Formats: sequence, C-alpha cells, structure tokens
Amino acid sequence: MDRLVKPNVKELNLVFVKNHMCRTTFELTNLMHTLPVAVFLDTTNSSLLSITQRYLVIPPLGTACFTLRSQASNQPPLSAHAANILVRSSMVLNPKNDQESLRAMFSKPGPRIFKDATIPVSFVGPEVVSFLLSMARGSNIVDTPLILSKSISYCNDVDLNLLLKSAAMFGDYYCVNFFIHNNADVNNRDVNGKSVMSMAIESGNVDVVRVIIESGFVIDHTVDRFLHEAAIVNGVDIMEVLCMSYLDLDINSVDLCGQTPLHICAYRGHIEVVEFLVTLGSDPDVVDNYGWTPLHCASSEGHVRVVEFLLNACHYVKYALTKEEKSAIALAYENDHRDLYDMLYLGDVLHKAATINDIYGLEKCLAEGVKVDGKDQNGWTALHRAAFKGHAKSVKILLDHGAHVDLVDNTGCTALERAVDMGHAQVAVLLVTRGARVNLKSFIDQVDMNFDLEGVNKHRSLVASFC
Repeated sequence: MDRLVKPNVKELNLVFVKNHMCRTTFELTNLMHTLPVAVFLDTTNSSLLSITQRYLVIPPLGTACFTLRSQASNQPPLSAHAANILVRSSMVLNPKNDQESLRAMFSKPGPRIFKDATIPVSFVGPEVVSFLLSMARGSNIVDTPLILSKSISYCNDVDLNLLLKSAAMFGDYYCVNFFIHNNADVNNRDVNGKSVMSMAIESGNVDVVRVIIESGFVIDHTVDRFLHEAAIVNGVDIMEVLCMSYLDLDINSVDLCGQTPLHICAYRGHIEVVEFLVTLGSDPDVVDNYGWTPLHCASSEGHVRVVEFLLNACHYVKYALTKEEKSAIALAYENDHRDLYDMLYLGDVLHKAATINDIYGLEKCLAEGVKVDGKDQNGWTALHRAAFKGHAKSVKILLDHGAHVDLVDNTGCTALERAVDMGHAQVAVLLVTRGARVNLKSFIDQVDMNFDLEGVNKHRSLVASFC
C-alpha cells in the first residue's frame, strides 16, 4: 500500500477577492477498513495559506473536511499554482492522538509515514484576470493561458464584459480573443455608453480593433467618434481598417466642439494621419465652433510639417480669423513658434514684393531668412511671379540669393516659360543666361508667338546663343 488517505480533489481553486480572506474546503477519506489514520497537512507557502486542523485522526473508511484559507491581500499571486498542500499520513498504533502526540509522530520521518498527496492551489476569478491584464504590459506571465482557462468558469456575463473592456484597453489581443470566444459581448457598453471599440482604439493596437470588427461590432453613429479617437493616438492604420470596414463612416463628422478628426490630428502634429484624411477627402477649410481650422490648430502648436502640408492642401484659410480674430500666424507668434514665420507670413511678403518689383521688400525678406524658393498654393515661387510680371531686377536679386531657376509650378511651367508667355524678352534672356534649361526650337517658336517683332529681332540671336 502506497497511501492511506485519498483527497476528493486533484487541485483547489480559491476565488480571489481583493483585501479579503479567501477560503475553500476539501475532504480526505481514510482508505483503511479497520484502522484509524492520522494525517498531517502542511502548505508550501505558510505565509499565504493556512489550514484548519493540520493534525487529525480519521476513523476507518471515514471522511474529514478541511478548510483552506488565504491571507487578505491587495493582489493575487500571478502563477498557475500559488502553492501546494502536502498530505502525509500514518496508521495510528498509539492510542494517544492529542495534537502534541501527533506532532511528535510526524516529526520523525520513517517508513511508517506515507506521503499521500500533493494538492496544487490556484487563485482564480475575475479579479485575478483583471490584475493579470493590468500587469501584462510590463510582465511576461507564462501561465496566462492556464490562469484564464481556470478563471473563466468563475466569471459571469457581467464579469466577462468588464474583462473584455480591460483587455481591449490594454491592447491585449490574446485575452480579447479569448473572452470573445467565451461569449463576451463586443457590443456591450458601460453606463456612460463607452464601447469596447473605443478602448481598443485608445490602446493603439490595430489587431485588437480588427478582431472586434470581425466579431460583429456595430457602430452607433449618434455617439461613436472612432476616427476622432484614432486621430488622438496617431492611429493611421486603425483609421484605414475602420474606413474599409465601415463604409458609412463620415470623415468630416464633428464632435461636441465642432472639430473634425482632421482638427484633432493637426493639433497633435500627426502628419501621417493628416495626409491620410486629406487624401481621403477630409475638408481642410472647415471651422469648428470657435472658428478654428486645422491650420489654426497646427500653427498654435508649432507643427511645421503639418502646417506646410495644410498650406498646400487648403486655399482660403491662410488668413482666416478665429472668433477671437486670430490668424494662423498670430497663433504661432502668440505661442512663440517663430519657425512658422516664413511659411505663414514672410513667404507671402516675398511673393508680393516680387509681384510689384519692391526691391527693398525683397532684400528685407531675404535678409530675414525667408526661403527663396517657397511656393504658393499654385506652386509658384517668387521667381515665377517676378518673371511673369517682367521685373528683371527682382529676378536678378532672387537668382543672386539662390533661387533655383528651373523649378516648375503645379502645371509644370518654369519661370522662363512664364516670362515667355507674357512676352518679357529681357527677363527670358536673363533667365537663360543664368542657366535656365530650354528646348531651342520650342523656345524660338514661343518667342515668335509672344514677343513683339522689335523684341524678336533684338533678342533672337542672343537667346539662341544661350540655348
């Protein structure tokens, strides 16, 4: 015979409740038909677990009940088996069976002491899973699947839905998938109407968003602002999944402040999201409840790349005023974002000076460090404007300050072509002498078409010599 008693369980599960003593019961049965058996129960973690009646005598074929208790704690042990109960037994040959006699009996190991069982003890329940989720971001808990499988039977529908939201909030794909497959409701919302999808988006995990969509999540367009939420977390990949999965999503939808998703990502400087939304058709000229455009938002926070992109994407709002009568450049200055001075103001001054041949204005702008090749919404540089107007002196100043002579505008035209179109022979010659590329035949044809006869005769040979 290798054992004298038999436990009624193979393992014990304690339902953990934060800061409460947890308990459960189990039984041991004496397998001897004629003799009583003494048992001694111990745990591998006495600071965590305790057992009532550690020493006991069980009559022949009798059964004894024991209670296992845990100490109150604010967090459960995060392992599949927190501790073990060790069961030892011995036939009672001595009529004395008081606690001291039994303690003395088991303190002397020998062939009459049987090691009958080792019972694993685990902590389970929704609070264990919740704590596990909160720790998963910084810890690699290898027993996670086993803890989940043990705990799920101790969770009701309310527990499951709460745990699903927690898993989504932490971006835990494995747990989200596990809870969904165990009948958690992806369309359950909390008392404030917040959905599991919102929490998944906030986590930034596109795989979690995708599995929630695939599990049948239904959008409520009256309250859900998922594109706004994706804009906050710079989730361009999440936006792509949402737009592909829900074709009725309005990319120009507004929140309570009248802001579109484009306002949100512009304010935060999320350039990839800005580019995605504008490409998809988001309106860069729309204003919120306070008169702010996305350009105002980006300028107030000093997001250079976003400001540059929006200036090329919008047509009317560069000088638009908020309800407080502030322009984008005013907001940039107010917040000391002086690196936007060129884009929002100085570049326009340069273009205006080139247009009206304001030599002093040109030199002042260039001295202040303006980008000489800065383009407007049509792709024109200051050189295009000066050449188009025939201002040779302005053209020379711009070229002397490094203007690239062959930059093209949005229609593919260079400054030389603009000068020729308007019949400005002197400017055309100047540009050619400064390295402007030109096709001889087409250039001469343009000269013949646009220059007056006297200008053609005067400049044809010089033009040809530089072509």
